[in-house]
Amino acid sequence: SVMNRLIKTFLFSSFIFSQYPADSLLSLPNNSIAQKIFLYPIAKWQGISYSNSSMNCQFYPSCSNYGAQAIHKKGVISGLAIASDRIIRCNHTAYNVHNKMGGEFYKDGRLLDQVNYSVLNKSKKSPLFAAGLSMAVPGLGRAYAGRPKDAAFGFLMSALAINAGVKSIRKESFLSPLYIGIALTFYSGEVYGAYRTAKYYQPKIKE
Repeated sequence: SVMNRLIKTFLFSSFIFSQYPADSLLSLPNNSIAQKIFLYPIAKWQGISYSNSSMNCQFYPSCSNYGAQAIHKKGVISGLAIASDRIIRCNHTAYNVHNKMGGEFYKDGRLLDQVNYSVLNKSKKSPLFAAGLSMAVPGLGRAYAGRPKDAAFGFLMSALAINAGVKSIRKESFLSPLYIGIALTFYSGEVYGAYRTAKYYQPKIKE
């Protein structure tokens, strides 16, 4: 019917033109073309995830907003590594780990975790040593820093990405640059994540 067509047209146009948090970052004039290229798919992803309550993120800001902010504030290379670290940490153990380290919560109950993290717990773990371990074997630095489940997930994601990159090179695929870029992103995210885990995400010591 005409009414159904109007409703469908409205919903479609709402999806295309509605504004989400990453859209505001995308529209800022001080972003480079490279930053906008990577911010654009995040903005479009939010059009899907924000309309489905089952896809709500346990963190604040959400992983998509966190990634968008990281790319905007730190640039493409560092921002992608920071975003991949958050994706690794956004698993079923995040809540318990957040509690153990005395992490703060947003007003709606989500785990508060900003790009520029400020909570620093005393720890005997060396951030540089943790980063070095993950340079040798992705995930090993997180395990050393006390987050073995994050380490396992990070190792798996890195291994899959690196394997896909190697296969694309052997097959001389035109998508090789994409696969190599994904592999480097997860690898660098593991190194960064190990450093950050050892420095910041440590159990709070009771005085």
